[in-house]
Amino acid sequence: MTMQKPTIALLAIPEVAASTLYGVYDVFAAAGRDWPVLIEGKAGEPLFVPQVVACTGTRELTIANGVRIVPDAGLDWVPDVVCIPEIMLPPQAVLEGRYAEEVEWLKRCHADGTILATACSGALLLAESGLLRGEDATTHWAYCDVLARYPDVRVHPHRALVVGGTGNRLVMAGGGTSWSDLALYLIARLASVDEAMHLAKLFLIDWHAAGQLPFAMLARTRQAEDAVIARCQTWIAEHYDEPSPVASLIEVSGLSERSFHRRFRKATGLTPMEYVHTLRLEEAKQMLETDKTPVDAIAEAVGYEDGAFFGRLFRRKVGLTPAQYRRRFGGLRKALAG
Repeated sequence: MTMQKPTIALLAIPEVAASTLYGVYDVFAAAGRDWPVLIEGKAGEPLFVPQVVACTGTRELTIANGVRIVPDAGLDWVPDVVCIPEIMLPPQAVLEGRYAEEVEWLKRCHADGTILATACSGALLLAESGLLRGEDATTHWAYCDVLARYPDVRVHPHRALVVGGTGNRLVMAGGGTSWSDLALYLIARLASVDEAMHLAKLFLIDWHAAGQLPFAMLARTRQAEDAVIARCQTWIAEHYDEPSPVASLIEVSGLSERSFHRRFRKATGLTPMEYVHTLRLEEAKQMLETDKTPVDAIAEAVGYEDGAFFGRLFRRKVGLTPAQYRRRFGGLRKALAG
C-alpha cells in the first residue's frame, strides 16, 4: 500500500516575492526526485506534493514586482503543511483586516493539525491570527519590533529558526534566504535528515548557523512623531563617538533627564545608550568591511576606550567577533568588488 505523500501548501498573496515562493516550491519538489538523478542517472519518487494556493483560487494573481502566477488551488482544503513565504510590505504597514480570509484559513488549518511554517515577515500573519500568543517567534530582523508589539509574543531576533507551539507545529525562519533553512528543517522532519542533506548539497544551501544578527543593521529610521527626539537623533548621528553621549543628548533636548529617557524610549523603542551602541556598532561594521584598521583602533574611532568591552559588546549584539565579521563580510565585499 502506497503511503500518501505530505501536501505542502505555499500561500501566495499579492505581497509575496516569486523567488521565495518558488524557491521553497523547488526544494520540496526536488525531495526524493533529484538526488537519484545525480547518483543513479534516473529520477526518484517525489516525497511531497507542493502546491501554490491563494484566496483567489486558480485565477491568475499578480504578486510582488509585477510577476503573474496561476495558483494550483484555493483555501478550501487542509494540507499537511502551510508555508507562508513573506509579506513584502514596509514594517509600519497596517495588517489588521488586510488578510482576513488567509488568517481564518490558517486558524482552521492549525486546529486540524497542520504545521504552519513561515519565512521572513510571513510570521506577521501568524501573529495576526493570534496563534503566536504566548509563543516564541522570529521573523526578519527588520520586522522583529513589529512582531513584538503583538500581545505575549516572545521574539528572538538573533535566531534564524524557531520551532514551538502545540506539537511543535509553528515553525518560523528569519529573514532573506533563511527560507532555505525552513525547507531543509521541514524535509528533515517529514522525510529524513539524509534527504535534507542531499538537498543542501544539491542546492548549495549553507545553514544560517550564526543566526540573523550578523546581517542585521539599524532598522529603526528616524521617527517624526516627537520633534524633540527627532532633533536628538539627528544630532547623535553626527556625535555618537563623543564621550558621555547621553548626557549631551539630554542637554540638546532641553528636557529633564527623566522626561528625556521616557520620551526617547517611547519614540525609538530603545534606551538612549542602546541607540548610541547601535549607531557605533553600525559604523564599526562598515569599517570592518571596508578597510584593515586594527580592531582596537576601530573601537576607539567609534567611541570606545576599552577595546575588550567593544569586543564583548560586538559579539553579543552581532553574533560574531569583530575578526569573524571582518573575514565573513570583508571577504564578501572584496569578492563582489572584483
